[in-house]
Amino acid sequence: MDKKELLELVANGESNSVEFKESLNNSIGKEICAFANSKGGKILIGVDDSGRAVGTNITNTLKSQLQDYARNIEPPVLIDICETDSILVLNIPEGKDKPYAVNGRFYSRQGTNTQQLNREEIRRFFQRECLVLFDEKVNTAFDLNTDFDDNKYIGFLKKAGISTDLKKEDVLRNLTLLDEKRMKNVGVLFFCRQVTKFFSNATITCALFEGNSKVNILDIKEFDADLFSNFDNSFTYVCSKLNTRYIIKDRYRVEQLELPKEAIREAILNSIAHRDYFANANIQVNIFKDRVEIVNPGGLIRGMMIEELGKKSVPRNHLLFSLMQRANLVEKIGSGILRMRQAMAGYGLKPPVFEVNDDWFTISLIRPDEVMTGGITGGITGGITSLLEHIEKNPGQRANTLSTSTGIPKRTVERILKKLKDEGKIEFIGSKKRGGYWMF
Repeated sequence: MDKKELLELVANGESNSVEFKESLNNSIGKEICAFANSKGGKILIGVDDSGRAVGTNITNTLKSQLQDYARNIEPPVLIDICETDSILVLNIPEGKDKPYAVNGRFYSRQGTNTQQLNREEIRRFFQRECLVLFDEKVNTAFDLNTDFDDNKYIGFLKKAGISTDLKKEDVLRNLTLLDEKRMKNVGVLFFCRQVTKFFSNATITCALFEGNSKVNILDIKEFDADLFSNFDNSFTYVCSKLNTRYIIKDRYRVEQLELPKEAIREAILNSIAHRDYFANANIQVNIFKDRVEIVNPGGLIRGMMIEELGKKSVPRNHLLFSLMQRANLVEKIGSGILRMRQAMAGYGLKPPVFEVNDDWFTISLIRPDEVMTGGITGGITGGITSLLEHIEKNPGQRANTLSTSTGIPKRTVERILKKLKDEGKIEFIGSKKRGGYWMF
């Protein structure tokens, strides 16, 4: 680190990744531990709390002491030490073997402070770092005799191509769903009768809103059965609330949902597979006038960046994802995002929009405007349907007549007609000044 970089670092002050120390003291081990448990950071020895560079006497003994502090952390932390203008800079990388502890106590960086974690914070730390896996935890409340749904189990076997003649306990054990005689959480999600008996947060809430905000709810449903049923029901709900898109193929009119079913399917499955099941919230599917939002608790897993979506994937729930693959709900890891993008592009629509923070992951599928690439959109009772039906039943009319007959504004009619003509799906017969008309 050169002098200019050091001065900039000091000028920016302490932060969640920078700590000032006027001189070495016994708290240094806690600071190193906290940075290793967080996202790494730097400790500047020779800078006081006010940000004034006072310098320190740098000796080999001092450097050796610092390395001793790092080695005495459990497990040891590798640090890099450099010096600039009598300032000693400790570079602590984010640890690869979390959690780290000093004398049996765990520390983390919170803002500009190093804090010892209490019991609840340690529990959440382990969950956040995926050191405790929800899907592999044994569920002591689930009774194999009374809570297990054999119909859902048989349905899974058929989807997975597993013989139904095999003994149930052997199959569950081979799938690593049993620990002794107890079912793991992932088995509960797949084979329970009602998920809220065991996990109040493992439901999917679907809501239809008026306009583009959550001010007025038009309809709402919560699905609280097993994983398969919740997926099927929420997928069906979304499809039932969307408009029908009409496209012209070889002079025939074909009905098609305004959003690709493949994109809707993958978005809901993504939320089920990658959500944080330790979080108290459930999956929410929100249908607005301009978009469909699928929101699940839990941001990107540690080590993933938003720009890597569709290129690689790090499952939060490995065993859950494995079962979904067996049941042909998902394919290889990371391919769902790519298929969403391809499906939307195939409809001539905008790509999915992803929003991520520490607690939530949102996929937005943007609904089409009135005129779309590849076809025309409209609801069952919408004006576009009226226009298409009117042209089909009453060929030989011009734009003015079409507008009057269907109630669709003339400029909208002209825009639709031009698009269809440019695509070679309709033609104008006769003179534009008099006597001409549109027909398929």
